[in-house]
Amino acid sequence: MSQIATKAEKLIQRKNNAVARGIANSTGVFVEKASGAVITDVDGKEYLDFYAGVGVLNVGHCPEPVVKAIQKQADKLLHSFFAIGMYEPYVELAEKMNVLMPGSSPKKTMFANSGAEAVENAVKIARHATKRTGIISFEGAFHGRTFMTMSLTSKVKPYKYGFGPFAPETYKVPSAYCYRCHYRSTYPGCGMHCLENFERFFTAEIDAEHIAAMIIEPVQGEGGFIVPPPEFLPGLKAICESKGILFIADEVQTGFGRTGKMFAIENWGVEPDIMTTAKSIAAGMPLSAVTGKAQYMDAPDAGNIGGTYGGNPLACVAGVETIKFIEEQKLCDRAGKIGNITMARLKTLQDRCSIIGDVRGVGSMIGIELVKDRQTKEPAKELTGKIVKYCLEQGVMLISAGIFSNVIRLLIPMVVTDEELDRGLTVLEQSILRAAAEEM
Repeated sequence: MSQIATKAEKLIQRKNNAVARGIANSTGVFVEKASGAVITDVDGKEYLDFYAGVGVLNVGHCPEPVVKAIQKQADKLLHSFFAIGMYEPYVELAEKMNVLMPGSSPKKTMFANSGAEAVENAVKIARHATKRTGIISFEGAFHGRTFMTMSLTSKVKPYKYGFGPFAPETYKVPSAYCYRCHYRSTYPGCGMHCLENFERFFTAEIDAEHIAAMIIEPVQGEGGFIVPPPEFLPGLKAICESKGILFIADEVQTGFGRTGKMFAIENWGVEPDIMTTAKSIAAGMPLSAVTGKAQYMDAPDAGNIGGTYGGNPLACVAGVETIKFIEEQKLCDRAGKIGNITMARLKTLQDRCSIIGDVRGVGSMIGIELVKDRQTKEPAKELTGKIVKYCLEQGVMLISAGIFSNVIRLLIPMVVTDEELDRGLTVLEQSILRAAAEEM
């Protein structure tokens, strides 16, 4: 007798028949509803959400003030192209973003729909402001899947393979990936070769006078939650200032409390010239922003930037309420507490488990790099996938990252309860130990 298909299995079949193959499906889970840090699928099974929509849900699923604000706005206005018929929520959210962006310089903001669109517009603004064309990004970077952002992104598969040629005038340099140093050095006695390299780069590759901007994630996301040493980001900013290059902080994944500060770059005391945000800006509504020093943001003429849906009224009210929620609930502090608890447990586990090569993070943005051998640091990609699968089977959803796909990345909603956090970390620990035992 054949088994009756679950709702999820039926939906997977419909998905396979209707949705393009390039849209990935790694879990087989169809979500029915979610609240806080808990997801319920169409068959009634509950999961702890430790990936937060890939960093979109720092404030958790469906926070009540945000949902109510969206409902109220939906009764009044769903859409009006801001370039023609303006509306207050766009202006209110821009004012908030201008105040929140690090640094004392006057700021201005524009809105788009996705992180990739924010990066595209940041590049346009930087080029217009400097009258230069070149853009520097870093190995391990992820900035999006559009033509320009794909060109700035570093990981080949699955993001770039088969989609070339790429945008010209983009240049990549090694990042400060201390665990796998490009220069085979060891911090802090390395002399910061990743900064020294720029002297050679501006001679051997491209003259600095042709570079409009340097873009970097303060903590690399898809690259494997790479946390740079204290000197790196201030050093980059100093290089940019000396060469007339704009410094763009890509805070799409690191922003809105994830690292214990509203924006990750604050952990290094650096004021960007331009900052891109998205993901957790609006608790799941499609919205992104480019915020920057007014002198650069005002460089393009009227009509040079913008888009039909950018800064949609529903998304903007969601953004306003999301920022209020983060501030009122002190979620930046909560991210620090989550990070301290998680790091302590993972460091203890690392002492017991040789497949854990490195544990790193800032606030609650934490990565676990898995290796087959601690001496050779050979990436354990298959083992990482196995651990993610084991966690899913036990009701914890999380995802991997890294240029070698061997990093478990934790993006736990900052509203997670202590009990949920403990339960989820216990499942993760047990899954890692199980996978390690099977490797022996």
